[in-house]
Amino acid sequence: MADSAQAIEVSNLHKRFGPLEVLKGVSLTARQGDVVAIIGGSGSGKSTFLRCINMLELPTAGTVTIHGEEIAMKKDGHGGLMPADRRQVQRLRSQLGMVFQSFNLWQHMTVLQNVIEVPVHVLKIPKDKAIATAETLLKRVGLFEKRDAYPAFLSGGQQQRAAIARALAIQPLVMLFDEPTSALDPELVGEVLSVIGDLAREKRTMILVTHEMKFAREVSNHVVFLHNGMIEEQGPPEAIFGAPKSERLKKFISSIH
Repeated sequence: MADSAQAIEVSNLHKRFGPLEVLKGVSLTARQGDVVAIIGGSGSGKSTFLRCINMLELPTAGTVTIHGEEIAMKKDGHGGLMPADRRQVQRLRSQLGMVFQSFNLWQHMTVLQNVIEVPVHVLKIPKDKAIATAETLLKRVGLFEKRDAYPAFLSGGQQQRAAIARALAIQPLVMLFDEPTSALDPELVGEVLSVIGDLAREKRTMILVTHEMKFAREVSNHVVFLHNGMIEEQGPPEAIFGAPKSERLKKFISSIH
């Protein structure tokens, strides 16, 4: 994979919330077609790290580079960083499709309206074209019949599949998943993992924060184990799950099983 282009490069990322340092110098490279799974206990910094990539959280130090373009940052006067150019952040953010734990669908819009909202109003794609793309995506995630339904009338699994379609509608360079199944009833987890698995098989670049270890092992080609805001161990899934080196990782994996 050495010749494939870098989709995302994060270098020496730090994040503080007041006196609490949540990330302590995390670096990660994802090349095009990589599926990177980020695992670790609660409070290890996984979701914060993901949110720093698309600047939903502003890092305290470090750099984020998307498709070869570094996000320009400047000091914020409080010991942290802020974007030097908001338009650059918006432009680069439109290359990242984000799927949240809690779906984050707009409740006053139908499924179809949710999926076309950003393409039409932010990316200025003609509405008929956006609708055609949205309907294709809704077929892919098995929700075409629900396109005129409102989120409140969908199961959690259906809402999350709608959220995945919405993220795909901007035709992102990278998909970011923040524990996409953690808010779901156990019987609904499979339908969402199935859609994400299909995306992985299409060689779509993804960074996936998950506690579904079996799934992480199956779909990813690189696994990062975060502990206490630092990368404790990383490598291919067969090494991380099959022959973990660090005691903490061994303990974490045995506690999951």
